[in-house]
Amino acid sequence: MPDRPDRLSAYRSKRAVERSPEPAGSVTPRGARVFVVHKHAARQLHYDLRLEMDGVLESWAVPKGPSRDPKEKRLAVKVEDHPIEYAEFEDLIPAGNYGAGPMIVWDRGVWVPLNDVTEGLGHGKLLFELRGYKLRGTWTLVKIKKSEKDWLLIKERDALVVEGEDDFPQDSILSGLTVEQLGEGQRPGRALVPQLEDLGATRGRVELASVTPMLAEAGDAPFTRAGWLFELKYDGYRLLAGVSGGEAQLVTRSGRDVTRAFPEIARALRHLPLDHLVVDGEVVVHNERGVPSFQRLQQRGRLQRPLEIQLAAAERPATLYLFDLLALDEFDLRSVGLAGRKQVLRDLLPTVGPLRYADHIAEQGEAFFAEVRKLGLEGIMAKRGDAPYRGGRSAHWLKIRAERSDDFVVVGYTAPKGSRSGFGALHLAAFDDETLVYVGRVGSGFTAEQLEQVRDTLADHVRPTPPCHGGPDGPDHTWVEPVSVCEVRYKEVTEDGLLRQPVFVRFRDDKPPDDCLLRGAGDGEMPPSAGFVQTARVQDLQLTNTDKVFWPADGYTKGDLLAYYRSIATWILPYLRDRPLVMTRYPDGIEGKSFFQKDAPDFAPEWIRTERVWSEGSDRELRYFICDDDASLLYVANLGTIPLHVWASRVGTLERPDWCILDLDPKDAPFAAVIDVARTLQELCESVDLPSFVKTSGSSGLHVLLPLGSRVTHEQSRLLGEVLARIVVQRLPDLATVARLPAQREGKVYVDYLQNGHGKLLVAPFCVRPRPGAPVSMPLRWAEVVPGLAIGDFTIGNAVDRLAALGQDPMREVLETRVALMPVLERLHREQAS
Repeated sequence: MPDRPDRLSAYRSKRAVERSPEPAGSVTPRGARVFVVHKHAARQLHYDLRLEMDGVLESWAVPKGPSRDPKEKRLAVKVEDHPIEYAEFEDLIPAGNYGAGPMIVWDRGVWVPLNDVTEGLGHGKLLFELRGYKLRGTWTLVKIKKSEKDWLLIKERDALVVEGEDDFPQDSILSGLTVEQLGEGQRPGRALVPQLEDLGATRGRVELASVTPMLAEAGDAPFTRAGWLFELKYDGYRLLAGVSGGEAQLVTRSGRDVTRAFPEIARALRHLPLDHLVVDGEVVVHNERGVPSFQRLQQRGRLQRPLEIQLAAAERPATLYLFDLLALDEFDLRSVGLAGRKQVLRDLLPTVGPLRYADHIAEQGEAFFAEVRKLGLEGIMAKRGDAPYRGGRSAHWLKIRAERSDDFVVVGYTAPKGSRSGFGALHLAAFDDETLVYVGRVGSGFTAEQLEQVRDTLADHVRPTPPCHGGPDGPDHTWVEPVSVCEVRYKEVTEDGLLRQPVFVRFRDDKPPDDCLLRGAGDGEMPPSAGFVQTARVQDLQLTNTDKVFWPADGYTKGDLLAYYRSIATWILPYLRDRPLVMTRYPDGIEGKSFFQKDAPDFAPEWIRTERVWSEGSDRELRYFICDDDASLLYVANLGTIPLHVWASRVGTLERPDWCILDLDPKDAPFAAVIDVARTLQELCESVDLPSFVKTSGSSGLHVLLPLGSRVTHEQSRLLGEVLARIVVQRLPDLATVARLPAQREGKVYVDYLQNGHGKLLVAPFCVRPRPGAPVSMPLRWAEVVPGLAIGDFTIGNAVDRLAALGQDPMREVLETRVALMPVLERLHREQAS
């Protein structure tokens, strides 16, 4: 076997790595798709876009840098591949070396291809999404004819377009330095020495291990008061972080070292141009809306394998929000007032990146709290601006939650009843000074999986008596040592000191039990009903470009498409709920550019459900939209999505499809032959007691669906389809074929059973197709499948009236019917044998 060519040979031939800090590197396939943009002041100032592909960074030099304005088509010159390690490189390349000059990491993140990468590079058009700190949304690299190396980098139109001049921060996302500062060897910490002395900081090196974190007390209500600072309460893990001797360390407030769990945070800390640093903050993982998600953070924190951690750091990066500075180089700032400490901290940090300055509002706590509640965030922190940093709990720091929820110690559980498994409810307690006091039980909010897992975990800590005062008596109660903490949402605390209407939110493995303090009784508010929220979401959707013509020959606009989907939402949603959705987007209508998109864009709002599913074709997890409601359907359509393709299986049972599909594709055959094949297939199914349902594809043929009820595997579904297809071909050899290649079909109807399999897609019933006339994939009664039927009979212009006349969906039972397949298969084998 010949050796594979060394893809880094051109890179190495230009560099003497013994004289340059640049990595020699190796070709290292990792599975992540990291991108990085370097800003490089070499002979000429320019930017370098690098996309991770097959173990290297494919690179383009972009002289003017990226622009978020689609009208600005930026030249991108293809250069040699770079090693993966270059994605972290930021340094001064010494004079006398290739590319001498300062280079900063201007942006970094992951990129998601939206077309086939190999084909795109070969044909000179690569469409992709960027998910970085500065660059986001959809972009295209297009090769131009000037030379083999010349491409254009163009921003595609989406919600993240910025027309005119860009206002990108020009500092590094890691060090916070500009290329000019890096080239001049600036060290911000040293420049701040006079300011530290003026603030009253004392000289003395502070070691991270010696710091006890300052903790907040619970506040009952927001207030407006001079001298107080108000910050967001982040939904994450509290961390103390330090840099010393070029090494970074992250520890929880209980002292657990979690540096290994968040390599992207440690990397950014190491790049800060400082000798010694101790800071305090909160690490979070954002969701697609940019809001901290505690669930995603917990998933990150539980990872153990280095490769999993490395991939997660690229695809679901954490951010450390820093709200306090305790030590800088040889100065101890803990005696300085908070406002002074934060003033210095702001000057040390990058504008954007893995390390973020936690800003604040002065004095106006009530107005700030009102805005936080509108945004659905967790709450605020109130801090005295002149307070020094003192370890332990302090009334100078107050946490004020936007909804009434608290952390409680788990002290036991009740026995399950009826069909419930695991446990019935968890017993909860909280500390009143040093006494653990019973506050009630919580039984709602748990998944079936959690019921089993929690019971098994608690079984290792069983004790004979309650560890708290006030617990109930009786044989149905099991008591455990107070070692676990969970967060519970509740309406109020009753006069008896018990939680009213508690709901489990999550476990808090980052908090010790003695942090769970008893709070007094008070009123709370119930969250709005799900129906109210859904109506509000539909009303609040910002539908864009509704006048844009999507079907030029017919005059139908994007607004017509949105109105259609809104009108038939109750008909189409049963086929979309709980299923991974794949979009084909036509932002400029059916005659414009289109692209296939599985991965939900990063800018999608939090309220739209997404699920991560492993994609064999992409060799990574993809985050699919799940359209469970009207608002989600309209949001997806507003992205320019015309056809909606769904899996045959649901997210809870991905390997068990709900239907088997036979796609009757005429290609060059007359549609009358499709009708004959469909009726023969229906007669065959009737003869073996197998229900069948039919719809137009909306394109050229018919789809026949057979209910499976999530009882068989994808492979069994494909085999069922194959048996049926071959029997139909036996019966109609002049009309039907199973030959996959069009050249071999001889003008016959192709009975395609290969559309059954893991991840195979069906164009959803009732959805619109991007073809002239705006046809709809319409479910039919078998009595309608007769000569004279035509695909163009059903369009967005008449479909709503048809549905009103039908009154009920003729295909709906495919989702609910359960069939005993073994007798069906036995009858089919007899049919095949005969």
